[in-house]
Formats: sequence, structure tokens, C-alpha cells
Amino acid sequence: MNIQRASIFTATSTAIPVCIIVLKKCRKEDNILFINANKEFAKDGSRNILKDEHIKKIVDTYKHRREIDNYARCVNVDEIIRNEYNLNISRYVSTAIEDKIVDLEQVQKSINNIEDKITTTKAKVNSYLKELGLPELK
Repeated sequence: MNIQRASIFTATSTAIPVCIIVLKKCRKEDNILFINANKEFAKDGSRNILKDEHIKKIVDTYKHRREIDNYARCVNVDEIIRNEYNLNISRYVSTAIEDKIVDLEQVQKSINNIEDKITTTKAKVNSYLKELGLPELK
């Protein structure tokens, strides 16, 4: 695949997301490759530009039909039908990163430990302040 750098879009003030659909008449696979390249760009003032490495990643993913977490996924046509032919890319390739599971019990223990240390330190400081005849911390 020969890639040439070209200006695809001339409107520079648009805030709409762009989607490129590649249609192949002689496809062998019965699934559709979705590539969510919404983070593959570099800022150039108020514009977003595709650098060579962004283009290479997109084209390599397309050529080799790679599935990459939070970037590209092959979707069976049956799934698209179940989604009423909705081709919104975020339905099939989410770029959201899962939140880390927080152990609230452990967080509470850490907070209690910190509060105990504060109380102990405050008492120690107050004893020094008392010796010096200075007002104690509240």
C-alpha cells in the first residue's frame, strides 16, 4: 500500500470527528475491522495532524487486520446486525481505560493510620510548645 501525505480535509475549524470507511468488494473475511485512531495525532497549533508514525500504525493495523485492545477490533456481522447496523466506532472499540478497583477497607485503614500518626505527632509538638511557653496546636 503506497501512502502519500495529503490534506484530506480543508475545513480547519470543524470540531466534528472524522471517520474513514474502506470498502472492499473482494473481501474474504465475514467480519469488519474497526480502528479507533482518535488518539493518533499530534497537535499543531489549533490543528491535529497525522505524523508518519500515526499513519504507519493505522495502515499496519489495517493491512494485518490486527486486534489491539482499545484501538482495533474485528467485529462479526451478526454483532452489527444485533446493534441495528449502528457503525458508531465507540460501540465496538472503546478507548476508555478501566478504573482500578479500590479496596475501600484498605483505604479506610490507611486513613486511620495517618490520623493516628497526626494525633501522636501533634501531641509531641504540643509538649514542646508547652515547654517553650507557646500556644499549643488545636
